[in-house]
Amino acid sequence: MTASPRPFLLGVMLIATIFLAVASLVIGGGYAWSDVLTMEGDGALVLAASRVPRTLALLLSGAGLAVSGILMQMIARNRFVEPSTAGTVESASLGILLTLLLMPGAPVIVRMLVAALVALAGSAVFLVLLGRLPLGSTLMVPLVGIMLGGIFDAMTSFLAYRFDLLQSLGAFGSGDFSIVLRGRYEFLWIIAGLVAIAYATAARFTSLGMGEAVATGVGLNYRRLVVFGLIIVSVVTAAVVVTVGAVPFVGLIVPNVVSLFLGDDLRRSLPVVATGGAVLVLASDVVGRLVIAPYEIPVGTIMGVVGSLGFLTFIFWRRSHAA
Repeated sequence: MTASPRPFLLGVMLIATIFLAVASLVIGGGYAWSDVLTMEGDGALVLAASRVPRTLALLLSGAGLAVSGILMQMIARNRFVEPSTAGTVESASLGILLTLLLMPGAPVIVRMLVAALVALAGSAVFLVLLGRLPLGSTLMVPLVGIMLGGIFDAMTSFLAYRFDLLQSLGAFGSGDFSIVLRGRYEFLWIIAGLVAIAYATAARFTSLGMGEAVATGVGLNYRRLVVFGLIIVSVVTAAVVVTVGAVPFVGLIVPNVVSLFLGDDLRRSLPVVATGGAVLVLASDVVGRLVIAPYEIPVGTIMGVVGSLGFLTFIFWRRSHAA
């Protein structure tokens, strides 16, 4: 019998995560290690107030977005679906704008909850459209999501322009982790709990990915499980967008790569998907901080480029293997 690649892949991902997390802590100026070791001076303050929160935010965001992507793919039964190709990210941004308009003094938790509710509604609209449209190709599914996201984005931009909130809106679209400080990222810890819940129910989501008939046949409530999965995806997406802005395509690239090695059993693949998402976002952040140092390229910008190339690669690869 051949050995399972899962332990090897998980080990590689964990080593890469540790290496990149350390790199995230040490890259850039701002403090001397002598200050950190003695816990005196400005170095210890910079590390505790900025570098450590930033690294933790990268880890949590990457893991959560990757897991959200694979859950969306199970729900929609399509490999090209994730929050940024299903209108979830754009509807979360619309929710944030609504809080700025209607409750300008609302705390972050209220913004996140409203964004999660609007993201849940947007994701539900996406699934309703999939159920009503005659989709002859798997590529039509993400195209529907992208068009729906475009509608939400247009509504958000119009309202932001109408009420002079374009500058405020821009902060939620860049995926910029340089703004992360102690006291401004803690809501991302919700993601850790949601990822743990997703892993505990991974077998159910694996059955869900086989279709309504199979899920119902093994005793699952199909609609309730779909709603449960969408709630996880919506809350994770809202938490990331509220904290750092949109980070696209993490949930597209990582699950597709992992599935090539581990298949679609989420009990086996979910830990690798989560660590893979953390590695991808950490690596994007490190690259963004090195390319034009001492300035930075936001993670959202880098992932937009990498994700677009990855999206095209997966499309042509699957078409060549289907031929």
